[in-house]
Amino acid sequence: MSALLELDEVEARYGPVQALRGITLEVAEGEVVAVLGANGAGKTTTLRAISGTVRRSGRITFGRKPLRGGPEAVARAGIAHVPEGRGTFTELTVLENLRLGAYTRRERSVKADVDRVAQWFPWINERSGQQAGTLSGGEQQMLAVARALMARPKLLLLDEPSLGLAPMIVREIFRIVRELNEREGLTVLVVEQDARIALRTAARAYVLEVGRVAVAGTSAELQENESVRRSYLGY
Repeated sequence: MSALLELDEVEARYGPVQALRGITLEVAEGEVVAVLGANGAGKTTTLRAISGTVRRSGRITFGRKPLRGGPEAVARAGIAHVPEGRGTFTELTVLENLRLGAYTRRERSVKADVDRVAQWFPWINERSGQQAGTLSGGEQQMLAVARALMARPKLLLLDEPSLGLAPMIVREIFRIVRELNEREGLTVLVVEQDARIALRTAARAYVLEVGRVAVAGTSAELQENESVRRSYLGY
């Protein structure tokens, strides 16, 4: 598989604080890759650097072309970002949220794509007129993923999809991510603190420590790595 996304010595700062210190990683087309690490390791900033929401240096290529510009340019290139905390537009309805997800596309009609994402999230059609802010936390997270899928992205960035959710909901979200990858070939880069479920879903993973890649390998290799097992898997 050829690399769809490549980061080469990427650095990022928040004012005087350096959050990324030379991140190098790649995601092959049709692959699910996880980024693991403790709070403050640089996981979220890595996704922000890709999506153009933080100032960064270094080289990022997507589809073998330099990835430049802000969030809109990145979205138009084919990257959809589901941020930490979901980013649902709570005052809008479910359907209005979905329509916003398709704003970068040229087609005027998005009904076919609403029907498509409803195959993965069947409750969407029944609740299309409901205000998003009245949904449960798990439903809001699912809506955020569905909204991202409306753009028909080549790459989906997921930031802490399990945050604050019950284990049953987390398993369902990751099941859908796996099926989207297997059935539609969707490429996914997921940041996750729940290393167990991330490694069960991803083919490969990177472990960040203080803004650097500390360990990288296949999910099987990382599950056998003593330091990863002790720090993130608890055995």
